[in-house]
Amino acid sequence: MGLISTKEMFKKAYEGGYAIGAFNISNLEQLQGVLKGAKAKNSYVMIQASMSAVKYAGPHTLVEMVKAASEEIGIDVALHLDHGPNLEAVKTCIDAGFSSVMIDGSHYDFEENVNITKEVVDYAHSKGVVVEAELGVLAGVEDEVSSDVHKYTKPAEAVEFVNRTGVDSLAIAIGTSHGAFKFKGEANLRFDILEEIQNKLPDFPIVLHGASAVDQDTIATCNEFGGNIAGAKGIPVDMLRKASSMAVCKINMDTDLRLAMTAAIRKFFAENPKEFDPRKYIGAGRDAIQAVVESKIDVVLGSANSIN
Repeated sequence: MGLISTKEMFKKAYEGGYAIGAFNISNLEQLQGVLKGAKAKNSYVMIQASMSAVKYAGPHTLVEMVKAASEEIGIDVALHLDHGPNLEAVKTCIDAGFSSVMIDGSHYDFEENVNITKEVVDYAHSKGVVVEAELGVLAGVEDEVSSDVHKYTKPAEAVEFVNRTGVDSLAIAIGTSHGAFKFKGEANLRFDILEEIQNKLPDFPIVLHGASAVDQDTIATCNEFGGNIAGAKGIPVDMLRKASSMAVCKINMDTDLRLAMTAAIRKFFAENPKEFDPRKYIGAGRDAIQAVVESKIDVVLGSANSIN
């Protein structure tokens, strides 16, 4: 058991019409919740760390923690850098032992994005590490990533970008959004863009960022026990399941795990006001994350029993 590449799991996902869940973590309990959920469903998953998480926990600590938890729980997993801002940051994570990285040059113009991504691909591939890049811009806010605008990915540019950079997977913008407050109106994913990209890049793994569903029961629990999360709205699960049956092989989910852990801890404190053992209240959060991961695997990703 240990850290693995995404190449084989993405190939199986594409051929099998399902997606791999990529779940963001920054501490031990979040990690355990994700891996236990994956183990229970016999499903591949990816553990992701944003640059904020890397700064919070430390790159080497994250690597060793994921390796140890993988061994303890008994499941192989890919460890992925989410939204790496530049070559220096990506190198830090590769050299620490990450098995997958993302370079996010989506806020640059097309040519600069190509150049930055190619530089990262060359370094990563020399170390046996796979690379995800992004083309198009997602609106919303999550950790150090934010944008006020949404820019859909152009299929022709996606083909050129992949061919020129040699990147292993590509995050595209078709209407998802970062954070908990994704929409004021109704979600509208551009499946026509996804289908055109799939036709132009057959067998190539596509990634969706900003794909948390933002469960309203979880929001209600947060608010019932002292929270103030108003107007949060996510991507309908049927849209995500449709995307994962197409070329989308990786779906990123961060907000749903944060909300589940927060709701569980708020509820625990309200019901156990004398308790101060961190293992008990954080443990409740860990259990909530496991339940979310199992549900995502069944309802959104379709990846149960993908390990064989």
